[in-house]
Amino acid sequence: MRAQDVMNLSPIVPVIALENEEDALPLANALLEGGIHVMEITLRTQAGLKAIEIISSALPQMHVGAGTVLNSDDFNNAVAHGAAFVFSPGISEELMQISKQTGIALIPGVATASEVMMAKNHGFEHCKLFPATLVGGVGMLKALSGPFPMMRFCPTGGVNLDNSNDFLSLENVPCVGGSWIVPKEMIKEKNFKQITKLCIEAREKIKGII
Repeated sequence: MRAQDVMNLSPIVPVIALENEEDALPLANALLEGGIHVMEITLRTQAGLKAIEIISSALPQMHVGAGTVLNSDDFNNAVAHGAAFVFSPGISEELMQISKQTGIALIPGVATASEVMMAKNHGFEHCKLFPATLVGGVGMLKALSGPFPMMRFCPTGGVNLDNSNDFLSLENVPCVGGSWIVPKEMIKEKNFKQITKLCIEAREKIKGII
């Protein structure tokens, strides 16, 4: 799976930090019922790797990848546990090299024009803009579209239901990443039906935008 394929799976990429691996399958099924077939499970928690493994084994219809991948060890561990793709909050030679070596899609994080140039010059034309709203949000993405018309971005960080359409209306934004449709409290309370409703609500709002 190429980075382009990952970023075209869904206009919304849920960013998930799971505290308990037993919540992995119920959450994945809730997202599928809500029409979302992609998950970014971060490695911020001890349950992250096991959750990726559980979902990738049990639900092949769900495209699951790893987030908060910071180095080659994180990358290798994520892939070993079934991650089909990798998101990182930043960009490094180390991560780009291992992505090329393994053939596993990397979507590196960028926050400046210089980092976008670094990604482009290494053949990475699909990036995460992070933290999106803090580095200029929609205005930043409009500015980047001039010198980098070939680049595509998944803005993450401060994206929510209220501003998602502002981002998705841009030509260089095929998808947005966010945790608002997978609130930690709802996962903790195992309120997966409400998460499905949030997914449906989000998908309804972006109809006609992309």
